[in-house]
Amino acid sequence: MIFIALGSNLSSDVYGSPQDICEAAIDALQDRGISVVARSRWFRTAPVPVSDQPWFVNGVAAVSTGLNPAGLLSVLHEVEAEFGRTRTLRNEARILDLDLIAYDELVTDGATPPTLPHPRMHERAFVLLPLSDIAPDWRHPATGAALPDLIAALSAGQRAEPKA
Repeated sequence: MIFIALGSNLSSDVYGSPQDICEAAIDALQDRGISVVARSRWFRTAPVPVSDQPWFVNGVAAVSTGLNPAGLLSVLHEVEAEFGRTRTLRNEARILDLDLIAYDELVTDGATPPTLPHPRMHERAFVLLPLSDIAPDWRHPATGAALPDLIAALSAGQRAEPKA
């Protein structure tokens, strides 16, 4: 399976609330021929690292596409830009964040982007908890670690809760 993480913690005059932005991003991916085959609940999550910026809405989608990893990453960046995302500082507040989390069982070192699986995905509750909604038996392609074990190993203090 191919997994994409979605997140937003800024509203938009065009797209609305962070959750509305994430919903619209799913539509934008499908408009580009990327089929969403499963998606998690939305989660309300604290920023990582901890900061005073607004909390995020995060989720994960399983997708199907004929694009290779680099092509898919390019589309994700195009969608982010279409929604008004600018990249100036790492971990800044953002209208939309789309990350390629895993592409089947592919493991790459990032010499040719993207690095797969995403190099920090196993450290993020805002990725692992939504992923457990749609792929509870998933294993990390590089380490073989089971998803429940990755969740159990998360550092303390990460706050993520399903949205009502």
